[in-house]
Amino acid sequence: MANAKQIEFKKRLYRFVLRLIKFIENLKKTQTSRIISDQLLRSGTGILGTYIEGLSSSSKREYTNYFNYSLKSANESKAWVSILKDTGNGDRKEADWILKELEEYSKIFASSILTLKGKK
Repeated sequence: MANAKQIEFKKRLYRFVLRLIKFIENLKKTQTSRIISDQLLRSGTGILGTYIEGLSSSSKREYTNYFNYSLKSANESKAWVSILKDTGNGDRKEADWILKELEEYSKIFASSILTLKGKK
């Protein structure tokens, strides 16, 4: 069963995903932005989905692996948002907020992985 911190983090990720979807829906309607936004939608929503899956892991190793996947999805999402921002596609202020959140998620997952592996 998830503890209070896990539940609150899950809610935070959920709110992030909703905001990310709105950001994606407001992008310019070009072929390039469609392709990049598809990738961003997959990686961005994958952070939440993988985290939720990880909460029901049957072992510490499996739990750590789900955190690794969430970390990878957060890092991939940072790349896609940066590309959209640097090409002038999407709201810059919103892109900055998303990038800040993704950076925080990356740090949280990386720190958790180190703790789970006993390296912190």
